Amino acid sequence: MSQYEYKVIPAPTRGQKARGVKAPEARFALALEMSLNAVAEDGWEFLRAETLPSEERQGLTGSTTSYRNVLVFRRPVALDDIDADAAEDTPLALLEDRSEAEEPDGTAEEATESPDAEQTSEDVREPLEASENDTPRS
Repeated sequence: MSQYEYKVIPAPTRGQKARGVKAPEARFALALEMSLNAVAEDGWEFLRAETLPSEERQGLTGSTTSYRNVLVFRRPVALDDIDADAAEDTPLALLEDRSEAEEPDGTAEEATESPDAEQTSEDVREPLEASENDTPRS
């Protein structure tokens, strides 16, 4: 079974000027062709063009729905990458990690942290109290 990763980019909205390309349709086609070829250079295969709704804010409290045109690309993912990622996330692998952290008597090892790593609410308040005692400058 093949696995793919996907990339979505906005479709061009304006044509591209070029020598010998005069009609608006031809300029737009050129802009689209350049967008497709630029992404294809990195190994992406064009899959389809989509028009999707996008809810946007209008004014202070209103919202409107506008539609955006996007180009969807895909490329195969290497099976070695998939197998390595999947092996780390399987329930069996997670259980094995948990059992390695347990002591022989069945109790879990407690992580040792430096005393500075844990911050209490008093530590958080100290800078605020110090700043309140500062004299105001004029």
